[in-house]
Amino acid sequence: YGIPCLPLTPSAVHKIKQLLKDKPEHVGVKVGVRTRGCNGLSYTLEYAKTKGDSDEEVAQDGVRVFIEKKAQLTLLGSEMDYVEDKLSSEFVFNNPNIKGTCGCGESFNI
Repeated sequence: YGIPCLPLTPSAVHKIKQLLKDKPEHVGVKVGVRTRGCNGLSYTLEYAKTKGDSDEEVAQDGVRVFIEKKAQLTLLGSEMDYVEDKLSSEFVFNNPNIKGTCGCGESFNI
């Protein structure tokens, strides 16, 4: 399938650097996907101490993001962003391939 390209916005890079600053044992963050919500799939994000055998690595501006194998196809063509507003702050994946999302916004399908 080739290596998925997951460009990170400057906001995402900055936030990941902030999160990892106090966690020297962690080398990056890992993106996964799991079944959730009423529409199928949801992305997960966690700290990573190492790159998994089947993970793809995206390195940008000194930040490392590992993508689990089962999440790689769902992230093709996506961009990782960090968005803050008055009510919430979160990482989002702007994915042009998503065909539908659920009303609660917790899941998607491709």
